[in-house]
Amino acid sequence: MPKPVIENWGRTAYKEALERQLLTLQERREGARPDTLAFTEHNPVFTVGKRRDAAQHLIADSSFLSANGIEVVETNRGGDITYHGPGQITGYLFLDLSVTRDLHLLLRQVEDMIIAVVASYGLTCGRRDGMTGVWLEERKIAAIGMAARHWISFHGFALNVSTNLSHFDGIVPCGITNGTVTSLEKELGQSVAIEEVMDRISTEFRNRFTINS
Repeated sequence: MPKPVIENWGRTAYKEALERQLLTLQERREGARPDTLAFTEHNPVFTVGKRRDAAQHLIADSSFLSANGIEVVETNRGGDITYHGPGQITGYLFLDLSVTRDLHLLLRQVEDMIIAVVASYGLTCGRRDGMTGVWLEERKIAAIGMAARHWISFHGFALNVSTNLSHFDGIVPCGITNGTVTSLEKELGQSVAIEEVMDRISTEFRNRFTINS
């Protein structure tokens, strides 16, 4: 099998990217492409996952949504409600899990990957007990929500680089009431090039997901 590939889909509307995800998922299942990591930045959107009562964590009214240009879209990943928008790296992973058949293991591996990237900026981060994602104490810097069909993964992670954090005021992010959200730029107190962060993620991805390639 060829080595994994990395693609950049640029700026996308969430619904269009979801259609492209499903196409990429099918191509991976059919062996028409190798394992793939696809980067994108979404137009502002709240995505509602499959967790029960996830929609109840949308607290924005129509005026908030309109003023900020935010869509609301139901999606087929696991997890609760989250925000995607410019300045946030969303990474979709299309990986063959037929050997491990363990989506939870993949979630932990993706967390480890993002932890390594955030730590490369000199920030102390990790997990919180019973919660997915990457945290700096009680501040969440990356969300992770994945799914699989026929043991091919899709969906992935969202890492806040220079995200407009005020947009998170319209939801209870991932249903969490005892924490806040943050970004690389907020934590570092300086601007960070999103392309640089993508390069660091790409390096970690290649190092961690090429064993069987």
